[in-house]
Amino acid sequence: MRSHTKLIGIALVLVAALLVTGCNQLKARDQLNKGVQAYRTARYGEAIENFKRAIQLDPKLLNARLYLATAYAQQFMPGVESEDNLRNGKQAIAEFENVLKEDPNNLGSVQGIASIYFQMKKMDEAKKWYHRQIQLDPKNPESYYSVGVIDWTQTYQPRMEVKAREGLRADEPIKNAKVREELCAKNLPIIEEGFTMLKKAIELRPDYDDAMAYVNLMYREKGDCESSPAARAEDNKIADEWIQKTLEIKKKKGAAAAAK
Repeated sequence: MRSHTKLIGIALVLVAALLVTGCNQLKARDQLNKGVQAYRTARYGEAIENFKRAIQLDPKLLNARLYLATAYAQQFMPGVESEDNLRNGKQAIAEFENVLKEDPNNLGSVQGIASIYFQMKKMDEAKKWYHRQIQLDPKNPESYYSVGVIDWTQTYQPRMEVKAREGLRADEPIKNAKVREELCAKNLPIIEEGFTMLKKAIELRPDYDDAMAYVNLMYREKGDCESSPAARAEDNKIADEWIQKTLEIKKKKGAAAAAK
């Protein structure tokens, strides 16, 4: 008899727990809906509090976590170095990472992290996440383009620093062979990756004029690593050809837009 009574007591406790869980899930979804409404009208602070409450009520509500990360990301302003702004960026990354703990292949979270690191100018981190984005979505040309842009940034800045130290104009070749070789030992592998990424982006989107413009820039990076003036001139000639391709595509797009 006592055993039977005990089983009934356990069952009642389980039922009560299920009722509480179900009630919390309903409340969580209500907070999520309120947060989405606030988010859509750009009331991001209010939306963040709604999403936080939704997660407290139902930690498995993945949409609330994703919206929370996105709301933090919306408040992050590129180029603003204030402590509050950087905190928003870091909180966005942390919340996107929380989503990935539950759903490792969540493409939106990977894209969000890559974009924020890029806007923070943390290029190595951004490149790592764009490569992960490529693994998840290999048909998206923008991921390849983003890596190509980072590669150009990581070669252009050191090259300009070297030229400044050598007292050279931006368009002058690096005359000191030792200095050029040291620079290019680091830059050439990055340049090659940049070509691969940008040309893949163009393969996937043949009228990708922004990617074409960066291929031009990459050839100019390669040109400054040439030991021969003739080879440098050839790279710059190819760069000019890519500029022409870019302008032709832009002209076609402009004409198509005007026709509409």
